[in-house]
Amino acid sequence: MSGLYGNGIALTKKVLDYLWARQSITLNNIANDDTPGFKSQHVTFEDELIRRLQGTGKSPNAPLAVYRAIEGTQAKLHTTWTESSRLDGNSVDMDQEQVELVRAAYEYQYMVSSINNEITRLRSAAKAF
Repeated sequence: MSGLYGNGIALTKKVLDYLWARQSITLNNIANDDTPGFKSQHVTFEDELIRRLQGTGKSPNAPLAVYRAIEGTQAKLHTTWTESSRLDGNSVDMDQEQVELVRAAYEYQYMVSSINNEITRLRSAAKAF
């Protein structure tokens, strides 16, 4: 998808995948709030993306290197093993999970709007030809 469309659409797709995973994990945490011994999980993405993107601008074919870095980035699942303030060993913090769920939903809506705007701009540019 690099080239004609740039890397914006590829990055938006990857971020949407990450946000979908984040919502799923958060919903799983909420569903297991009453499960004794359940350890909450969370997903990270940004740190690996930054690590992969570092140095791609110095590449002779930078747009392709950036595209490959974006495509190669995967979200990482982490489990909260040590933190638990509850007697049953469950580490789910419902207040935090609800905030994360709302945040992920808003970020997802923003990214969908962003990709829609990008496609609209591409359509407008194509009509000019």
